[in-house]
This record gives sequence, structure tokens and C-alpha cells, in this order.
Amino acid sequence: MKNIALVLSYDGTNYNGWQIQKNGPSIQESMETALFRLLGEKVHVSGVGRTDSGVHARRYVASFKSERCTIPTDRLPFALNSFLPPDIAVSGAVEVPEDFDARFDCTRKEYAYYIFPSTLRDPFHARYAYRYNYPLDAERMHEGAQRFVGTHDFASVRSQGTPVKSTVRTIFWCDVDKVDDLIRIRVCGDGFLYNMVRAISGTLVYVGGGKLRPDDVADVLASCDREQAGPTLPACGLFMNRLWYDHTSELDRFRLGD
Repeated sequence: MKNIALVLSYDGTNYNGWQIQKNGPSIQESMETALFRLLGEKVHVSGVGRTDSGVHARRYVASFKSERCTIPTDRLPFALNSFLPPDIAVSGAVEVPEDFDARFDCTRKEYAYYIFPSTLRDPFHARYAYRYNYPLDAERMHEGAQRFVGTHDFASVRSQGTPVKSTVRTIFWCDVDKVDDLIRIRVCGDGFLYNMVRAISGTLVYVGGGKLRPDDVADVLASCDREQAGPTLPACGLFMNRLWYDHTSELDRFRLGD
């Protein structure tokens, strides 16, 4: 029995997120179908996180256990990609310890959210950034973003979904900068609540547009009231961006945190 970790990326536009759903296609289903066609073996593919419908991944780690896989790991991406749709691509594969879990062995994750502040549409941003009709002050947004850093109760920036034991999480950094004509929000944490990054981004849009002051973000967090924060922005602008596996040296070669 081999435990194999896969490094992949995907455009989530046409999928109902990572996890297998009854009402539409998912990344996980596509991966398991491709592996079955390649290996002739039904396997369960575990992922680092449950990205939602329409969310993308620049870097993503999944793993599966196989009794039949004899393909060398350096050739596995090429073989597997031949059975995957063009909007999902495997870039690396490596054998990992038997007890490796793509989700629980990940020590930090970074998401990036992209905003296109423009009154006019751009077809090249439509699938990968949220278009906001009004000017935004990125410096004010960055100042407000620093209030999210640290260990807090993030109940005010999450949507109701799967029940969780605690809404306390640790954010290591929350930065806002400009990338060409886009505003980029990067949030790194030890874990995230349902729609948390999209609600953080919506709150920072309120800061950048003048509806909230940077200092107001601390009050929003302290309130634990979802109504006090900004809106949950659309999924199209969100990417799983970088990952850290501090105790799995086998993955170091892929430079997932760069």
C-alpha cells in the first residue's frame, strides 16, 4: 500500500468546490475518476481543504492510498493529466508516510483574494477577480487588515455552514497590496471558517471605500456579530495560494510556500 501526495492547481469556475456533491461536478470527483481510469482501482482522494463552489487553487495538495499504483511518481503527473479536464492540472507527486493526511498535516494556508476596482468590465478578469464599481484605497485596506492578525474569535466574519467547536482561529498575516490593476488581499492562518476570507475581504472593501475606518475592524471582530462586518464577496476572486507542510520533508521540493 502506497500513500501518494499530489500537488495540483485548478480553475474552480465550473465546479461545486473540492468535495463531491450530489448536485454538480467537483474537483474531488474528477480526481477520483481520473485515478480509477488510470489505475483501475477505486481510491479515496483527500484534500487539504474544502474550497467552495467557484473558488480556485494555485497550489493544492491531495493524497490517496493505492495497492496497484506502479507508475513512478515523477511520471504520475503526466499520466494522470491525460485523464483530467484542462482546468485541473497535477504538477507533482511523491510518496509520503503512511499516516500522512493532506488536511491535518498542513500547518498553515494562505488564501489570496483579487479585486478589480473599475466601472468597466474586463473579460480577462471576469473569472478570477471581483469587479468593484468604485475606487478603493489599498493603503487604508492594508491598515485595517492588520486588525485581523493574531488569535481572535472570527465569528463576525463567517457564514453559517458546517458546525464547528470553536470560531477562534490564528491569522499570521493579512496584507493588502496592488498587483497591476488589481488589489490583492492575502490572508494566512492555521485554519479558516466557512467563507471567512471572503467576509474579511468584504470588510476590507468597506474600509477601502470609506464605509468603515481601519480601527473599526477591531470593533467588528469584538462584536462577534456577522451583521457588523462587510459582505461575503463572490467566489471568483478567491484562490488557495500557498501551503506549508513543516513536518513533511517529502513535499519540500515543490516549494509550496513560495
